Amino acid sequence: MRLDINGTILEVEDLGDGEPVLLLHGWPDCHDVWRHQITPLGEAGYRTIAPDLRGFGHSDKPDTVASYGMIQMVSDLIGLLDVLGTPQAHVVGHDWGGAIGAVLAALSPERVTSLTCLSVGHPGAFAAAGWEQREKSWYMLLFQFPGIAEQWLAADDFANLRNWSRHPDIDTVVEHLRDPAALTASLALYRAILPPESLIRPPAELPPIQAPTMGLWSTDDLAITEQALTGTGAFVNAPWRYERIDNTGHWPQLDAPDRVNTLLLDFLANLPTPAAAH
Repeated sequence: MRLDINGTILEVEDLGDGEPVLLLHGWPDCHDVWRHQITPLGEAGYRTIAPDLRGFGHSDKPDTVASYGMIQMVSDLIGLLDVLGTPQAHVVGHDWGGAIGAVLAALSPERVTSLTCLSVGHPGAFAAAGWEQREKSWYMLLFQFPGIAEQWLAADDFANLRNWSRHPDIDTVVEHLRDPAALTASLALYRAILPPESLIRPPAELPPIQAPTMGLWSTDDLAITEQALTGTGAFVNAPWRYERIDNTGHWPQLDAPDRVNTLLLDFLANLPTPAAAH
């Protein structure tokens, strides 16, 4: 369904009943990246809410970089929960969705029952992960150059994206990005939140996360070091759990769905009784 969230139209898949689980995708995906998690969550009694973030999938794609700042992304999620009449949700995020989910949990603790971060966690952990992480993040600098980044990614039927990313759903991803406006919109997230100067300045300080939090990292992740995720625990003032998934790449929810589902359902089933919504 399509929902107007403060003037931005988001495509949202909302299924089932029970405690809501908000599923946040990353780059260059859309909500379909969670298709292997939605059915098991539903069968376990959860309601799944999976939006296409602004700039992705079938959601609106504003044409200014400033429209993709972290506060805009978080505001969309708060607005989405409001429109759906959902005071609180378990938040599960992958890649950019993990970082956005962590900021949502830090800034609006009353809305987040629990947090699960796949691959990417707290922005402070990413910033403190050192030179190994910066080396893996070489593409983030490339993505800052309008036109050049788009050409590099799209040339020869997206050959560079296909070869570099090793995305398990690459043909679907490419179809979403063939529209030049969609490709540019997807890159605006990097341009708004991680401009080059972000490499030399400390990230904005956030309140500690108050929700129980789990981090999942894959040993064959091409983009994120283990420290960049495990460091999230230092920003959590609540129970923290870490799980490593062996022999799996950057998209564990696609490459190792059974393992991810087992860990996620175990984490959710063993949380403390949620506090009443504020």
